[in-house]
Amino acid sequence: MHIRRFTEDDRPFLRTLFLASRKANWRWLDDSDWRLEDFDRVTLGERVWVAEQDGRRLGFAAVLPNDNFLHSLFIDPDCQRQGVGSALLNAVQEKFTSTGALKCLKANEAATAFYQRHGWEIVSDGEAEHGAYWLMHFVR
Repeated sequence: MHIRRFTEDDRPFLRTLFLASRKANWRWLDDSDWRLEDFDRVTLGERVWVAEQDGRRLGFAAVLPNDNFLHSLFIDPDCQRQGVGSALLNAVQEKFTSTGALKCLKANEAATAFYQRHGWEIVSDGEAEHGAYWLMHFVR
């Protein structure tokens, strides 16, 4: 598996992947207003990393690098639980210059457990557009 920087050639596929992954994993939310273009809005101004194997895009991570903030980590639903998320997360964590941060929806228990297995710790909680979340930190 290869982790690389996003190119514009990735955009059409990652739009589809983002929409499909949210629909598959965020079942408790109303998805009627979700669009392919949401990817563009959510990743605007962020550094995006793509996981690829044999020319197939498997997932992406989007980071606000100045804040060491992992904003998005989404995997193709057909490729989940195959190490793609771990590979992307490890690549992102290696680039942090200090403590990393992310927000994980409380309802997404599988994601919370995933981050905790990778050394992330819950430091507080809050409310956002999609519901209650955990603020998590990763100390380098």
